[in-house]
Amino acid sequence: MPLQSMTGFARSEGSSGRYRWAWELRSVNGKGLDMRLRLPPGLERFEPDCRRLASQHFARGNVQVGLSLSRTETSVEAVVNEDALAAVLKLRERLGDAIDPAPLKLDTLLSIRGIVDFREPEESESERAERDAEVLAGLEGALADLRAMREEEGKALGQVLLAQVDRMEKLAAIVENDPSRSPKAIADRLAQQVSMVIDNASSIDRERLHAEVALLATKADLREELDRLSSHIAAARDLLTKGGPVGRKLDFLAQEFNRESNTICSKSNAAAVSAAGIELKVVIDHFREQVQNLE
Repeated sequence: MPLQSMTGFARSEGSSGRYRWAWELRSVNGKGLDMRLRLPPGLERFEPDCRRLASQHFARGNVQVGLSLSRTETSVEAVVNEDALAAVLKLRERLGDAIDPAPLKLDTLLSIRGIVDFREPEESESERAERDAEVLAGLEGALADLRAMREEEGKALGQVLLAQVDRMEKLAAIVENDPSRSPKAIADRLAQQVSMVIDNASSIDRERLHAEVALLATKADLREELDRLSSHIAAARDLLTKGGPVGRKLDFLAQEFNRESNTICSKSNAAAVSAAGIELKVVIDHFREQVQNLE
């Protein structure tokens, strides 16, 4: 599966019958998939479909979904209140001897309140169903466009992250191959420190000294940190290559990278190792910042 960034924008618009609709989608970083919907009054029925369709495309991100709906034409129809008209005609018949017997004219009927009402024609169930289907099809198109944009950005972001992983690997190799890490160099450094202690101490517990030397030797060795760092680098490269929603896992690995680099810097007794460790921390910080944008 392709990597996805969590930022993007998409718009889809069209018309159905007397209506014109437009979807606008915006996506930014988020811990999970958070949908924020802005639907016109009366169209709240679209909310379940919006959430269902979005979850088919995205695993994370704050996604804002807005729908606008407007009429492209205005039409009205005349609706006659048959009961009111019948009452008026009955009244005229009853008062026929007392009023002008001339036939009622249309303009007279229109002037009588409640006889004729002008209103927009009602939308039939089939028309509404057809319109809803076309509007939802537009949403699916907008979601596909948003996904394509997020994937395009995710592809570029993946290349940046892989380059940073490669840099971490090179810095780890610099630490691995530094002369200060050879057993002889470590032994010489410890021997010098022990000699200074013996020369300046009137009495010393030999067993305690041996134990302290063994502890110092263990602390001076970066083997475990480098092995874990190598394992984390391989895992990060595998996740970036595999793709999909791997942002959370990479964020966890970034924390592990940071832990190992801190330990390397604290154990370092050589300028070259310290310099590589500091640069490693800088690269890891950049890596973690970029990972925050990844689904």
